[in-house]
Formats: sequence, structure tokens, C-alpha cells
Amino acid sequence: MGTIVITGTVVLVVLGFGNHVWWLAAVAVLFLYTQYGRGSSSASTSGGSPSGAGPGNYRAYRERRDQQARWERRYRREHPFETRRQERGKSQ
Repeated sequence: MGTIVITGTVVLVVLGFGNHVWWLAAVAVLFLYTQYGRGSSSASTSGGSPSGAGPGNYRAYRERRDQQARWERRYRREHPFETRRQERGKSQ
């Protein structure tokens, strides 16, 4: 998809040498692709940087962390021998 957008933008820029409206169309295509293109929202928020972290992001992080802790406690409870073997491997 990105190569199609880049190719289309290049074509619009080349056409823009005769009519400057095509340059505006190229800018509009690039703007729309960066705003609404494939993976634009997930790539900007999943970086893990706290710059855009709000209460909702921290709440989601806390829920994931608590869920992971519950899974680990459940695993240790349901597999006591495996847990002991893993702890012995860590101490050696």
C-alpha cells in the first residue's frame, strides 16, 4: 500500500509541473495516508513511550500487568513441581 501511495505521489508531482493543483493533490494524498493509512494509529501509540500516556493508557497497562500476575499465580498454584524445578534452575 505504501508503494502505491509513493508512486501516486510521484506521478502527481510530475503532473504538477504543468498544473500546480496536482501538487496540492499530492500533498493531500500524503496527508491522508499519514493520518488514516495502514497502521498509523497503532504505530504511534504502541511505542511504549510515556509521552502520550494518559489515564486510559496507564489503566490499560495496569490491567495487563495485573492479568499477567494472576496468570503467573495460577500457573504456580496448578503446577507446583514445575515451579520448584524452575526456581532450582534459577538458583544454580
